[in-house]
Amino acid sequence: MRDKLQPIVILLADDDEEDQMLACDALAEAKVSAEIICVTDGEDLMDYLCRRGKYTPPANAPRPDVIFLDLNMPKKDGREALREIKANPELRQIPVVVLTTSKAEEDILRSYDSGASSFISKPVTFEGLVKLMKGMGQYWFETVHLPRQEERAI
Repeated sequence: MRDKLQPIVILLADDDEEDQMLACDALAEAKVSAEIICVTDGEDLMDYLCRRGKYTPPANAPRPDVIFLDLNMPKKDGREALREIKANPELRQIPVVVLTTSKAEEDILRSYDSGASSFISKPVTFEGLVKLMKGMGQYWFETVHLPRQEERAI
């Protein structure tokens, strides 16, 4: 279970601004209290995680507790970013939840083969998204044990 003194950090990697807004609204509606940081492509995601460019100061890039990853993004897609995250010893412990419109069996298999913690197809309604986010909040931040921040510093 999560230490209540540490703020929850969710890193949302999705190129669709409307999907980002809906996810943030759904998390708020589900009463998941978290700092939500959005990136719009796989390159920005990796810059964030590796603290490069505008994310160089650690204060600009708090380590996420979980990553919600869309597969279909520009520059570097989520599939490639997932493989990079899980190949990096400093990042591989971060849970990655693939949250995408895809329902393709190939995407599901490749995501799990690449180290995804979960594969979820985005719900088609806002109510479905709220229900999903409530369940995700309960699972990731109230049920599972995640490494403490100081034990997983980048």
